[in-house]
Amino acid sequence: MKLSVHVIEARNLPAMDLNGFSDPYARIQLGKYRFRTKVVKKCLNPFWDEEFSFRVEDLNEELTVSVLDEDKYFNDDFVGQLKVPVWRVFDAENKTLGTVWYPLQPKNKKSKNRDCGEICLTISLSQNNSFVDQLPVASRSVNDDHAPEKPTTPPRELSVSTNGTVEEAIPAKDDKSYAQTLAERLVQIFLNKNGETASTTNEVAVSSDLQETLPKTEVQDNKVEDMSSYNTFEETLRSIELRDQGAELPSNLPGGVLLDQQYVISPADLNSLIFSPGSKFMKSLAELQGTTDLQEGPWMIENGADSLKRVVSYTKAATKLVKAVKATEEQVYVKADGKFFAVLLSASTPDVPYGSCFKVELLFCIMPGTELPSGDQSSRLVISWRMNFLQSTIMKGMIESGARQGLKDSYEQFAKLLAQNVKLVDSKDLGSDKEQILASLQTEQQSDWKLAVRYFGNFTVVSAVFMGLYVFTHIMLAMPSTIQGLEFKGLDLPDSIGEVVVCGVLVLQGERVLEKIARFMQARMQRGSDHGVKAQGDGWLLTVALIEGTNLAAVDSTGFSDPYVILTCNGKTRTSSIKFQTLDPQWNEIFEFDAMDEPPSMMDVEVFDFDGPFDEATSLGHTEINFVKSNLSELADIWIPLQGKLAQACQSKLHLRIFLNNTRGTDIVKEYITKMEKEVGKKINLRSPQTNSAFQKLFGLPPEEFLINDFTCHLKRKMPLQGRLFLSARIIGFHANLFGHKTKFFFLWEDIEDIQVVPPSLASVGSPSLIIILRRGRGMDAKHGAKAQDEEGRLKFHFQSFVSFHIANRTIMALWKARALSPEQKVQIVEEESDAKFLQTEESGSFLGIEDASMSEVYSSVLPIPANSLIELFNGGYLDRKVMEKVGCLDYSSTPWEFVKNDVYQRQLCYKFDKHVSRYGGQVTSTQQKSPIPDRNGWVVEEVMTLQGVPLGDNFSLHIRYQVEGLPSRSKACNVQVFMGIAWLKSTKHQKRITKNVISNLADRLKEMFSLVEKEFTPGK
Repeated sequence: MKLSVHVIEARNLPAMDLNGFSDPYARIQLGKYRFRTKVVKKCLNPFWDEEFSFRVEDLNEELTVSVLDEDKYFNDDFVGQLKVPVWRVFDAENKTLGTVWYPLQPKNKKSKNRDCGEICLTISLSQNNSFVDQLPVASRSVNDDHAPEKPTTPPRELSVSTNGTVEEAIPAKDDKSYAQTLAERLVQIFLNKNGETASTTNEVAVSSDLQETLPKTEVQDNKVEDMSSYNTFEETLRSIELRDQGAELPSNLPGGVLLDQQYVISPADLNSLIFSPGSKFMKSLAELQGTTDLQEGPWMIENGADSLKRVVSYTKAATKLVKAVKATEEQVYVKADGKFFAVLLSASTPDVPYGSCFKVELLFCIMPGTELPSGDQSSRLVISWRMNFLQSTIMKGMIESGARQGLKDSYEQFAKLLAQNVKLVDSKDLGSDKEQILASLQTEQQSDWKLAVRYFGNFTVVSAVFMGLYVFTHIMLAMPSTIQGLEFKGLDLPDSIGEVVVCGVLVLQGERVLEKIARFMQARMQRGSDHGVKAQGDGWLLTVALIEGTNLAAVDSTGFSDPYVILTCNGKTRTSSIKFQTLDPQWNEIFEFDAMDEPPSMMDVEVFDFDGPFDEATSLGHTEINFVKSNLSELADIWIPLQGKLAQACQSKLHLRIFLNNTRGTDIVKEYITKMEKEVGKKINLRSPQTNSAFQKLFGLPPEEFLINDFTCHLKRKMPLQGRLFLSARIIGFHANLFGHKTKFFFLWEDIEDIQVVPPSLASVGSPSLIIILRRGRGMDAKHGAKAQDEEGRLKFHFQSFVSFHIANRTIMALWKARALSPEQKVQIVEEESDAKFLQTEESGSFLGIEDASMSEVYSSVLPIPANSLIELFNGGYLDRKVMEKVGCLDYSSTPWEFVKNDVYQRQLCYKFDKHVSRYGGQVTSTQQKSPIPDRNGWVVEEVMTLQGVPLGDNFSLHIRYQVEGLPSRSKACNVQVFMGIAWLKSTKHQKRITKNVISNLADRLKEMFSLVEKEFTPGK
């Protein structure tokens, strides 16, 4: 259904400006669509005579008509508003409320000005199944520059004839001749629409009130003309362009964006390439997709030459799941003005299962693109879609999922073919688009004096000033009173209860005025404090343009708020200016965040009401921008609904423009991976563009996401599920495909609250496990992959059976810490000075860069034990466990030695420190490699130890080398030497203190260890 609103005029509006007049305009809103009339300057009885149409989706919606006073330098003043439920129009006779004067109401009951004037409206509801009416249309009066004079005669009534067309009731002169002509034309319409011969029994009823003097153009406007008979496609489009009423380009459909790309071609040429009759491009696309029986109907002029429509039918190629089906597609021009084109496609496939229950709708929007340095014209093509369910069905989710995948595949082919026919805009030229958009934003210049008058022009301040002047005048006129009671010279006490009350009122009023002055001065100091501050450094540069807000909650006693916005990303915040006494603030401020080494994952946006420098600010709403799940082209101009009780009750929204640019190109990826190599201790290979593209497609990630590493493992739920764990700079994702059943999910590193290492057990098939615990309320999209959810609502994910647990654990911990720590906690990784140092690849099996630590001897002794017997301390048997538990290693576990390469074996250890070893407790994860000494007279055991749960434990790792050699002179004795080094991963001012503490504790621990081993092999000692 279509709701028509005719805004005629208003009268007796209050004066909002100092000159005794107002500059009024009307704003009409239904649901998410909003229009406004022209502004009538210096007038209290404006005349607009403008008509607007809305698509009605819910009879419970309310039509809101607001009258505002335009202000050149400040926010527009609210005059009054009117709310009319749509169901009231639906229940009215003939579904119209007629032409009625409505009193305008204040915004809230606390407003002082109750007399807001009146507005004259005509509101009616009509049933119209046209595809064009699915989108809002605004139509203005012919003369937009000057309001026409007020008509002296009442408007003529409209009557509906039996054929369903709306006609104007005018006295007739020659009914017969006119009726015959109109009847012939209506029959022609019927024949053109249906393509069938009309029966002689189908008569068209014509109103007897019609007359021959009706202007000929009005009659011709009701015709449907076949443009192919005498007009070209371009000429017909130009005729539509002349009638374009300036309606806005429709917003993207809610199903999502299938294509958003810019091409080096003018918008008109791109429109002709896709939609002109007999388009070679569409025929080539049909051949590529296997579409047959393509029949394009002629473009028809409809709705009084206001729109263009055609019908296209074709047979879709068969797939593995669906046989070949016939589809019918109706295409309607929603907008065409020479520069902007919008075409709505509605496709129906009645032959598929449940095909009569739904239609697939697509919206093609063609608009001017970026201004290219070469001077060539460019166009931007955006294709969005949605499902329009005509009937409810339990298969809705399955139908929508299948349609989404089918459209995605189909329009990938569309994009590739279009790129072969039209040159794409180079990405280097797109940077100027951002600069052009930001340059167009102009911050509102506010006069301090005018703003102070508005802020302090309320009852509190005026009454306080009046009382102050009144008391001061009284003091000047009154005679000094005599000293009495407890008074003395210099102390004048109140002489009655009334004087005490007056003094109390004066003190309270003065306190409130001083508080408002303090708030005003503090807010002016915060005026755009971060606006225009340029970002520092090179890398991922985030730029946010805060445009405006709408429908913010009113929390002040005045019925308004003083809103400001705080943006937070990667621990950095940017604060906007404060806008006084408004619910629809206009900012137009630009904020830049310092360059980041990795692309940001989230940005928090929160709107506050300013309550002064010493009071806690009230939150008006908040939201999060997820860069991983959002397309950057969508973020370039987006309205975001705010969350929170106040925001949801008022349907508050923010208008943002967000740009994310990489200023270092592929070098930033290489530098990030190099930094992670030092954290992990292993070489990380840079993945190919094809691998990154497949990774992005697998999880639906934006093109800036790059894969760092992936590991084969098991996801533990009720039953272990083998798959692969993918790690990137912003996400950790899991994918498995078991007998065609796919399991896929991912969550952000910032979502993780804790990562725990579980020692090997029978349940984990003898290998350590990783438990990843998310923050409360985070990662709900990945809930199907979680093993459990604890009492606090945190999801827990269990991963086990890694091929190389140590490498996976180090990589995961390094990436998590890089994202989870705030910038203040992050320290630059120490650059290694020696050029000879290098990290070998994973495949070589080399140990974790043990040569990077400067080794020094911490223990040396000759033990009366054979070398082969002493090495039992490292074999994971009874002796190993007994000695380690006695030196304070709790929950000790180890994996069997695994062959790595020639004579090199490797194992992992995991244990916790006893309190007497470390008062912080803490957990140790270490990897040991064992290899024989070249002369076969001993062994070398190298160990890399990482500490968790101890202060600054993530800043370093311990490298230990045990060297056990047999003595040629004594067959039952051996020489033991232990060397230790600390590899600093992050710099800290406590390096010397930590080194001294670690060496001391390790030396004591080694003495105790080898003493216990000596006692085991020499019982008499």
